[in-house]
Amino acid sequence: MSLRAVARAPQGALSPNPRIRNIIAVGSGKGGVGKSTTAVNLALALAADGPRVGILDADVYGPSVPTMLGLSGKPDSPDGKSILPMRAHGIEAMSIGFLVESDTPMIWRGPMATSALTQLLNDTLWGGDEGLDYLLVDLPPGTGDIQLTLSQKIPVAGAVIVTTPQDVATLDARKALKMFEKVEVAVLGLVENMAQHVCSNCGHVEHLFGSGGGERMAAQYGVPLLGSLPLEIGIREQGDAGVPIMMSAPESAAAQAYLETGRRLVAELERRPRAPMSIQAALV
Repeated sequence: MSLRAVARAPQGALSPNPRIRNIIAVGSGKGGVGKSTTAVNLALALAADGPRVGILDADVYGPSVPTMLGLSGKPDSPDGKSILPMRAHGIEAMSIGFLVESDTPMIWRGPMATSALTQLLNDTLWGGDEGLDYLLVDLPPGTGDIQLTLSQKIPVAGAVIVTTPQDVATLDARKALKMFEKVEVAVLGLVENMAQHVCSNCGHVEHLFGSGGGERMAAQYGVPLLGSLPLEIGIREQGDAGVPIMMSAPESAAAQAYLETGRRLVAELERRPRAPMSIQAALV
């Protein structure tokens, strides 16, 4: 696998961001499915194979990426206009959480939230002189203003949908999938989170949220199931501690599941049409 990713064609007539070869949206139909945890560990999984990777926390009402990456403080600005991304565990990150106090609520209407998203993306100096190969955008749950702005104004190479196996979660995940289809953003695949739990005492495997929901949904809509991730206390604990499982226990079964999911994601992305050669040259 090449360590330098090729820019893939985004939706509609949009051209790729000049600093970012591939922007990948990570969404879900509902909250509580572990979307942010998946996005952070997936970004680290992609970076483990060599590419330059960043993550943009687009959940302006409930940013969690700073906590999960163990980051705090405010980003620097070299010129008073642009901002430098924060760095942790080998990846770059930007979030509204870096710009406000952790207990400050964002009491914003939709236009203010979407404006914040586009500013965080466009005003951040991603990747320095070399740019990024992949930027994962951790979306808020649902199919609202942020998702619509993403599809209309931000060049996205594809989307990943996170769900749990239970029917109530896959029902909402279907809405997210159909939303991306309507706005012509390619769905690269599904990630089934919390698929199984292994008892730390006896090793018994339990499917606390049911089983097979993600697989059935993927088959129904003709999209790949990129991975089934476990429900483990270590994933939660390490995320809360700011050292995600990909970094704290890279040889664990959970970390390997994220790594394999990331490689399947890249494989699906590589099947997408390339951006025009003129764009490729500009990104070198």
